[in-house]
Amino acid sequence: METNDTLTDGVPDVDERDRRNFLKILGVTGSVGAATELSLADLREAVGAESADELAAVGERIRADLAGGLDAGRLSEAVGGIEAGIAELPALRAAGFPDDPDASAYREVAAPAWDAYDHLAAVGFFESAERHLPEFSPDHVRATAAELIRAEPLTAALAEAGFEERERTALVADVVNQNARLAQWVSTAKLPADPEGYDPADVAPLHQRALGGALLWIDELDHHLWQREAILTDEMLDRGIWDVKAMLGGVHLFASAASDLAGPEELADSQLAAALAGGSAIAIRAQEDVADDLFRVTDAERAPRGGVGR
Repeated sequence: METNDTLTDGVPDVDERDRRNFLKILGVTGSVGAATELSLADLREAVGAESADELAAVGERIRADLAGGLDAGRLSEAVGGIEAGIAELPALRAAGFPDDPDASAYREVAAPAWDAYDHLAAVGFFESAERHLPEFSPDHVRATAAELIRAEPLTAALAEAGFEERERTALVADVVNQNARLAQWVSTAKLPADPEGYDPADVAPLHQRALGGALLWIDELDHHLWQREAILTDEMLDRGIWDVKAMLGGVHLFASAASDLAGPEELADSQLAAALAGGSAIAIRAQEDVADDLFRVTDAERAPRGGVGR
């Protein structure tokens, strides 16, 4: 989906072009793809499993790399906190723009996700994920999306985070349709030498950048919304709230996989790999969107001078 798409009930619309492209990339044909409303549940039996073995091998390596290094209790608490934060978003939307330059409601929503991030960074989880997961090529994105759709535990994790079926479908369709943009996010090892005067050795692993970048955008929102209220419209704020929900959803999926690895180990190896790659991909796409929806507002897009009479 392109940025600045329209929303229906706060969820980006998957238009006919997006739908056709999504189904084509996944290789889905026939009556399932022609259903009136695009649904991951309806597609579950139609997507292929040809990449499951490859993903399983990746998940097995990550599992072996980090066995015993994760704090199950801390990650479980963080996952629950992310779910609670997502549940707070409708109230934040209803509150509108902050009245206080020192407001912290969005930072508070992101706090449990930061706790998971800090723990995963401390134990080297992000380095392991980058070391073992393939680069974001179009084929890897397709394989990841197919496993997300096929694996009921992964769609259930998004449901527990507060994403209804139409929202889950919008998240996965966007990742698949924007596979070329995702391919621009490369591992640290793939960065060009000395790009723009910085040392690639100082750059965090890809999946750490994906999650940390998303959370930094959320942290910035309190002050940004207070400062830019005059130029932002309610429609922009609607899109921004969805972007925040999607960013937290991506972090939740990633952290849930890490929590499972630390605790019950109910996910299959292929599902573990798909959750980590898929969570990162969702977080990346949503932070790209929030930048366009709320931060890089052009004169043509901004609210009329004099306000919109909120």
